[in-house]
Amino acid sequence: MKPSTACCLAVATILTLMSGVVEATVVTTCKAAAGSDGRVNYDFCVAELGKHHDSPSADTWGLAKVAALTGVVNDENAVYDIEALLAKHSTDDGRARAALGQCRELYDGMGFAFAEAHDDINGRDYAEGKEKAGEAASLAYRCNDAIAKAGVPVTSPVTQYSDYSVQIAAVCSAITNLIE
Repeated sequence: MKPSTACCLAVATILTLMSGVVEATVVTTCKAAAGSDGRVNYDFCVAELGKHHDSPSADTWGLAKVAALTGVVNDENAVYDIEALLAKHSTDDGRARAALGQCRELYDGMGFAFAEAHDDINGRDYAEGKEKAGEAASLAYRCNDAIAKAGVPVTSPVTQYSDYSVQIAAVCSAITNLIE
C-alpha cells in the first residue's frame, strides 16, 4: 500500500471515530431498541420501519422520525376505515356508533400526537417527542376501552389499528432513547 493511501485511510478512520458516527440500519436499530425496551417487538420494528422509503439511508435519529411518521399514516388509515364503518352501520346499535365516533376523535388526536412527536424529535427535543409518542399510545388504549365497553365485534380493524399505534409508539420512544 502506498504511504499516501495508508495516510488517507488513517485520517478517514480517525475522523470517523472522532465524529461518533455509527451506521444505523433498521435491523441494528430495532435490535438495540428491543434490547433496551421490553415493549418493542423486534420483528414488528424491522418489518414496519423497513417499509419506509427513508429507512435505508436513515441514522438512528432518522429512524425515530420514521417511526413517528409511520404512526401518523396508521392513524390516518384508521380514521378512513372508521368513517367507512360509521357509514356502513348507520342504523346499527347506538353503542357501536358512539364507540366508533369516540375512536374517530381519539385517532385524530393520535395523528396529531405522532406528528408532534416527529416535529419534536426533528427539533432534537427528545423528551417531548417521547412524551407525544406516549400520548398517542394512551389514546389508542382509550379507543380499545371504548370498543370493549360497547361490546362491538365489527370493530376488530379498529382495535388492530390501536394495537399498531401502541407498538409503533413504543418503537419510536425506544429508538429515541438510543439517540440520547
